[in-house]
Amino acid sequence: MYGTTDVTAHRWGMKPVATISDEQFELWQALIEARTGMTVGVSRRSYLETNLGIRMREIGVSDYETYYEQLMTGPAGEREWAVLVDRLTVQETSFFRHMSSFALVKAHVAELLGRNPSPKTLNLWSVGCSTGEEPYSLAMQTHAQLAELRREDVYFGVTASDISLPTLSRARAGVYGERRMHNVSTAWKQKYFEPVPGRKELQVTAELKRHIAFVQINIMELDRAPIGDMDVIFCQNVLIYFRRFRKRDILANLAARLTPGGLLVLGVGEAVDWAHPALVRVDYPDTMAFRRKA
Repeated sequence: MYGTTDVTAHRWGMKPVATISDEQFELWQALIEARTGMTVGVSRRSYLETNLGIRMREIGVSDYETYYEQLMTGPAGEREWAVLVDRLTVQETSFFRHMSSFALVKAHVAELLGRNPSPKTLNLWSVGCSTGEEPYSLAMQTHAQLAELRREDVYFGVTASDISLPTLSRARAGVYGERRMHNVSTAWKQKYFEPVPGRKELQVTAELKRHIAFVQINIMELDRAPIGDMDVIFCQNVLIYFRRFRKRDILANLAARLTPGGLLVLGVGEAVDWAHPALVRVDYPDTMAFRRKA
């Protein structure tokens, strides 16, 4: 009995999932946008079909309608939705991606310390932190900068948020292969990472991790997030999949969570025509950023 089931599952695993129809594609588009705010355009149809197909094969579902119904049904559907969101939203990332944005953050922190010689804390937020490279990069840079300035009196914290619980779990673990570390200097690898016994990987040190809080936040529900008084909000490569009106709402929510003088760093080109009455555009090479008016 068990052997027959295993063979059947194996044979099913080899079968290609049927091509998604126009009607089915529109149904899935609506569900994903309603729950996450992200739009899946026609150009990403094959991406959606591939990821749905892979997951359906894994759980032995043969058609899109059945899988859709499973997602809409009870606690099991909620758990399955969490898995699917992880597949659909995880984006390729790396340490110190877009170096000019990190250079701007460093300059901003230096300015804050110069303007206020005795701040007690620095609060940074990585929005859409994915597998953790971005918040760990912010933490390494800030830790090193404070040490260089001999500012042991200043504590900093990085809030790292994402919609996907499995992705946040990987980010908390902080384990990365050497090929993911090409933008991290040898000195910082030695200072902020330690070898994983028996594996060709490095793990973020406990000392650096204590500066980071990983939290699940749906960017569509920022108005419910108890986060504020941020000195730096880093939100890159997150807004590109949202409709224009949703971008405006998200950005307005982020702006409201900046402390006076706080810095909002976006991906270049993600909000070209956006403006906010409480913010001014920051003139810095190869970046898109705004500062909250004091």
